[in-house]
Amino acid sequence: MSSLHRRALAGGKTVSRKARAKPESGLSSSNPSPNVSPGNSRAGSRANSLPGSRYASEDEYMSDHETDDVMRVDTNSIDGDEGAFGGETSNWAERLRDRVTELQDRKRSNLQGRVKSLTAYNFLLEHNFAQRQLDQSVAELLPLFLKLIQGGSEEERSQALQAFTLTILTCGSDTVFEEALPILEEACYDAETQENKVEALRALCIAVIQGGGSQDAAKDLLEYLLAIIESDGESVNALDSGPVVTAALQGWAFVASHLSDLTFQQGAAIEAFEEQLNSSDAGVQTGAGVNIALLFEWAREYEEETGESPDMQYNQHRTTTRMEEIVRDSSKSVSKKDRRNVRSKLSSVLTSLERGKGPGYSTAGRQGPNPHTGGARTEDEGDFHEFGYRERIRIYNQFLLINTWSLEARVEMLKALLKGGFGIHYLENPLVREILSGAEVEFVSERRPKK
Repeated sequence: MSSLHRRALAGGKTVSRKARAKPESGLSSSNPSPNVSPGNSRAGSRANSLPGSRYASEDEYMSDHETDDVMRVDTNSIDGDEGAFGGETSNWAERLRDRVTELQDRKRSNLQGRVKSLTAYNFLLEHNFAQRQLDQSVAELLPLFLKLIQGGSEEERSQALQAFTLTILTCGSDTVFEEALPILEEACYDAETQENKVEALRALCIAVIQGGGSQDAAKDLLEYLLAIIESDGESVNALDSGPVVTAALQGWAFVASHLSDLTFQQGAAIEAFEEQLNSSDAGVQTGAGVNIALLFEWAREYEEETGESPDMQYNQHRTTTRMEEIVRDSSKSVSKKDRRNVRSKLSSVLTSLERGKGPGYSTAGRQGPNPHTGGARTEDEGDFHEFGYRERIRIYNQFLLINTWSLEARVEMLKALLKGGFGIHYLENPLVREILSGAEVEFVSERRPKK
C-alpha cells in the first residue's frame, strides 16, 4: 500500500440522532434530505443474496438454501452475452476490447453511447477475469471513470462508479486512492439518487483496500462511515435513507475486517450500532447486528494476541434483549423475506455473543459418535454433538466455510459488487482470492469449469 498523509474524510462535523433530538441542536429528523424518496423513510433492503448462475441477471438471486445453508454458484459459461446487449458477437475478450476503445474515444461519443459502453463494460468485468486484457489500458481508464463520476449525468455516474470499482477489483492500483478520494466523497454527498450514493460508498471501500490506501486512510474511512451511521445518512445528504445507512454499515465491516486494531473507534462504534438496532429498516437492523458481532470477534482476537481486554463500553443485557425482541417481532411492516433474513442473522449474532462463535453456528446436534474424531467416542465427549458451522458457499467443486464475521463481511461486499460473476472471480482473480484467503476450503471433485 502506498503511504498517504492522514486526512479527514468528512467535510464537516456531523450531528447524531441524539443531538438532533435536543432542542438546542436546531435540527429535526422531521426535516429529511430532499434526496430521499417522499414517504419512504429508511426504504430498501440489504444487498441481495448470491446469484445462482455465472450469467444471471442482477435481479436473479437465490433465496432457498439447503438444510445446511449451502449457497451455490455455478460458473459454467455460456456463448456470448447477446441476451444482454443484442446481436451475436465474438468472444468476450474481443467485446471488452471494443468497449474500451469506445470509452477512450470520447470525441466521437455521446451520453447515450457512453452509458451503453459502460454498461457492457461492467457486465463483462463482472462475469470474466480481465486483468490481462486491461493491463495496457487501466492507467487511462481509471482517470476517465473519475471524470465521468465527477462531471457526468446521474446515469453516467452510476455506471462509471461501478466501472471504477470493478476495474480496481480486477487490476488493483498502488496510487489511485488519493486521486479518487475527494471525487468519491463528492459523489457520496451530491448524487441525486441513493443508489449512486451506495455505489460511491462501495467504491471508497474497495479503493482504500485495493487502490493504494494506507492504514491511516482506512481508519479515516471508518470514521467517515461511522459519521454516516450516527447521523442516519444526514452527513452525506441522505437523511433516513435505509440503503445508504446499510451500505455504510456494510462498508464499515468490510474495511474493519482488514484492520488489526480497532481500539481507536470501539466505543463510538458499538454505541452507533446499538442505536441502529432501533431502526425500522430491516437492512439497517441486520447490518448493525453483524457489526456488533464483528467488533466482539475482533475484541476476542485482540485479547488473545495482546493479553489486554478492550473496553467495549457495552450493555450486553440491553443489546441482547433488543435483538431478542426483533427476532420475536411478527410485524408485517416488512416483507417476509426481510423478516426471515433479520431473524436468521440476528439469531446467529446472539449465538455468537453467547458462545464466542462466528456466523452460522448451529447449537443443534445429534446423538452418536463425534464425526470430528473419526467416529470414535471418548468419555468427555458424551453422546450429543453440535452441528457447528453451517454457513457455506459452493463455487463449482469447492465449499467455502464462512466461520468468522470478518470473512462474512468480505463475502457480502464481493457478492454485492460481482453479482453473478462471484464464482469465476474467486476461481481466477488473485485479488478476490486474497480478500477471501481466510476461508477454509473443501474440494468435492477434481473437475474444473468449462472455459
